Amino acid sequence: MKAPDPNTRFPLSNYDTLCFLKNIVTNPNIIVGDYTYYDDFEDVANFEKNVKYHFDFIGDKLIIGKFCMIASGATFIMNGGNHLTEAATAYPFAIFGGAWQNAMEGKSYPTKGDTIIGNDVWIGHGATIMPGVHIGNGAIIATKAVVTKNVAPYTIVGGNPAKPIKKRFSEATISRLLELQWWDWDIEKITQNLGKLTSNPEALF
Repeated sequence: MKAPDPNTRFPLSNYDTLCFLKNIVTNPNIIVGDYTYYDDFEDVANFEKNVKYHFDFIGDKLIIGKFCMIASGATFIMNGGNHLTEAATAYPFAIFGGAWQNAMEGKSYPTKGDTIIGNDVWIGHGATIMPGVHIGNGAIIATKAVVTKNVAPYTIVGGNPAKPIKKRFSEATISRLLELQWWDWDIEKITQNLGKLTSNPEALF
C-alpha cells in the first residue's frame, strides 16, 4: 500500500469536507505545505472566505507548513483589516474617495508582515489568528482561541487573547524534535516510522 497522494484534493473517499488544503486554495498569497488538511462542516471553499482582509495591493502572505490540521471555522485576519491607532481617529476616510481620497497621502496603514504557521500545527475549531503572527512547529491552538502574539514551538495556547497553557514536552525533547524535523523526511521514511511518530517522541531518538 502507498502513502496518500499529497496532490489529491479529497484524500478520504466519499468525504468531501476534508481536503489537502494546498490543492484547493486559489490565492497565490496563500502558500500551504504537503499533507496539511482543512476540515469544514459545510464546504472546504470556506477556507479562503475565512482568510479576511487579504487584499492583493497589500501583498502580505499566509504561509502554512506541512502536516498541519485546521478545523472548521478557523479564521485568519490579514493586514488589510488594520486601521490607524496612533492618529486622532482610526476612521479610514481615504477608502471612500471623493474629497477624502488623499487623506492618507504620505502615510500608510500599519502592517505586521506575513502570517506564518509552522509544521505539524493543530488549529482548533473557530480559532482566530491575527495579522503577522508566527506559530511554531508542533503548536496547538485551542478551540475559539484568539492568537494575537507569536506562539512558541510545541506550546498549547488558548483563550482570548490566547495565552500559553502548557508545553507539550520538556525543553530538551522539543529541541530534539526541532532538530529532527520529521516533516521534511521523504514520505517513505515517514511511512516506515509511523509507529514511532504516533508514540512518545523518545521513540524517535
